[in-house]
Amino acid sequence: MANILVTGGAGYIGSHTCKQLAASGHTPIVYDNLSNGHRDAVRWGPFEAGDITDGARLRAVIQAHKPQAVIHFAGLIEVGISVADPAAFYHANVYGSLTLLQALVDEGVSSVVFSSTAAVYGQPETVPIPEGAPSAPINPYGETKRAVEEMLGSFAAAHGLRYTALRYFNAAGADPEGDLGERHDPESHLIPLVLFAALGQRPHINIYGTDYPTPDGTAVRDYAHVSDLALAHVAALDYLQSAPEPLIANLGTGTGYSVRQVVETCRRITGRDIPAQDAPRRDGDPPALVAAVERAHDRLGWRAQISDLDTIVATAWAWHLSQSKAG
Repeated sequence: MANILVTGGAGYIGSHTCKQLAASGHTPIVYDNLSNGHRDAVRWGPFEAGDITDGARLRAVIQAHKPQAVIHFAGLIEVGISVADPAAFYHANVYGSLTLLQALVDEGVSSVVFSSTAAVYGQPETVPIPEGAPSAPINPYGETKRAVEEMLGSFAAAHGLRYTALRYFNAAGADPEGDLGERHDPESHLIPLVLFAALGQRPHINIYGTDYPTPDGTAVRDYAHVSDLALAHVAALDYLQSAPEPLIANLGTGTGYSVRQVVETCRRITGRDIPAQDAPRRDGDPPALVAAVERAHDRLGWRAQISDLDTIVATAWAWHLSQSKAG
């Protein structure tokens, strides 16, 4: 149906989205420098090596493939590293996005789906969090994503750019068919860390904070299966073809699970005793982050289909188990 340029398409959410794009009849053109992505995750369309800050390379790839739209995943995501090295995040996420948007304007590509984050909300005042909640990031990662959202608005006003910004809560799980999974280095996400403990690849899992104002005292998060998120990106592309006004939408389930609930679910699904240790809160971790999801339902026609915690953990476990055996 159409060529779609996918920056960061060799990464976790990007690769799952490429698989869904191909299943929907599109050809994903993956543009990635492989600093965090994996070449073997590029299976559903051409691969173009390149850095998001390289405008000449971006324009050459756009000229060669003539994409109808862009899904922009490329960037740095590790919150702790953003605090220690903010310059790297502003360079990759802000300057890189500026370089991409200018290349799109230069080459006449006018539709963008942007990978944003719930980190733009910072410490939310209300839960579930609506899209109209104040944008007040508490770390450089969130600041860079907010800056790109603002940049998109400016390019829309100046150049007629059409865009959706999708604010993820917690992406989790793995491809149900076993083709793809979560491979961050370093890994900072809870579910894979718990499963590493189940595999004996780490001695235990730390539970950071047991005195939050939540039902069991541990932090609560909204987990969405990565394959559901992939479907949302295809829905966002369809939206831009028929309703081109800008859209910012949360992607989540509207249901939160505590850290203890996640650990217990992992124990039950894996059948393994997973050691856990209580630890002090980490600075900047809100008690609860849960999405208000009505806008994605109403505007994109998207609802999470396989984002119950059991399915998320079961697919992730199958993936990590297969990787441990392969290794």
